[in-house]
Amino acid sequence: MLIGKHQQSHSSTYQSGYILLGLLILIMLAGYALAAAGTKFSEARKREREQELLKVGDTIRKAIGNYYNQTPGVVKQYPPNLEALLKDERFPQAKRYLRKLYLDPVTQREGWGILEAPSGGVMGIYSLSAAKPYKTQNFRLMYRHFENKKYYGEWYFAYVPAVQ
Repeated sequence: MLIGKHQQSHSSTYQSGYILLGLLILIMLAGYALAAAGTKFSEARKREREQELLKVGDTIRKAIGNYYNQTPGVVKQYPPNLEALLKDERFPQAKRYLRKLYLDPVTQREGWGILEAPSGGVMGIYSLSAAKPYKTQNFRLMYRHFENKKYYGEWYFAYVPAVQ
């Protein structure tokens, strides 16, 4: 009878060991799966921010173009700063080219790099991010100069008037 109890106790210890080992392996697999899902989510979020940068950069570029083209008189002017796009005081009734100053979607912060026009004023913007872009090919014709750039700070959204 004593031998039977000892064998039974020994057997349940082995079973407990296998259960613990199985749980440990299950926890490891779950950890790997969660890490992989987190990486995919992070990459998707970065791609969304890149698309948002293209959209916001183009919106600001167009606003700069509208400010420039609607300059009263013959000599066209770029806005002196980005805030001038919010309220253009050059007219009896102020004009608005942007509703708000956008955050840089990549850095998630206020502030842009400013491309200064040769004659003064803001002719364009760029991200202050040194992150590497996902998209490096197949840009729209006007943004072909973005191809093969090493970081977002090389993506310039500039208004260049058409030569007449």
